[in-house]
Amino acid sequence: MTFSLYDAVVPSNLQILGAIDALLDKAAAFCAEQGTSEAELIDARLAPDMLPFGYQVKSCAAHSIGGIDGVRAGTFSPDLKPWPTDFASLHGVVQDAIASLKAIDRAEFDALADSDTEFAFGETRMPFTGANFLLSFSQPNFYFHATTAYAILRAQGVKLGKRDFIGIPRLKR
Repeated sequence: MTFSLYDAVVPSNLQILGAIDALLDKAAAFCAEQGTSEAELIDARLAPDMLPFGYQVKSCAAHSIGGIDGVRAGTFSPDLKPWPTDFASLHGVVQDAIASLKAIDRAEFDALADSDTEFAFGETRMPFTGANFLLSFSQPNFYFHATTAYAILRAQGVKLGKRDFIGIPRLKR
């Protein structure tokens, strides 16, 4: 079996983004049950020096389809725009990323593996191949932000388990 760059990135991004989308539903239900405002939960952090839940969700999109778009463009810079402050808008960010990932052509994606890609942030410049950027930079960031989003909700008291993080596994058919 040939395992491609597409196989290593896109299906797992889709799986975890689907789980993040479902976490947003659980977060909204928690707010309704507890009488907590959406903004309060979206602004929750694990530690004072960490960015809040809304940023973590936005960053999952930034390091999935945003990372891929960066490879296509030859450069990736962090998305510094504000994150959405309500669950409907966060759903929109996640669902847009899912739709964009589903629209990717496998052959076009795999052709990005050897393309020059630069991470650029301020004075920092880091050169990569497309595959190395996606697998050693963007994908670890994607999982970091997904895990942090999950952990913030757990720390706030939202009833979640490992299955909520994993989402729907890709079973043999």
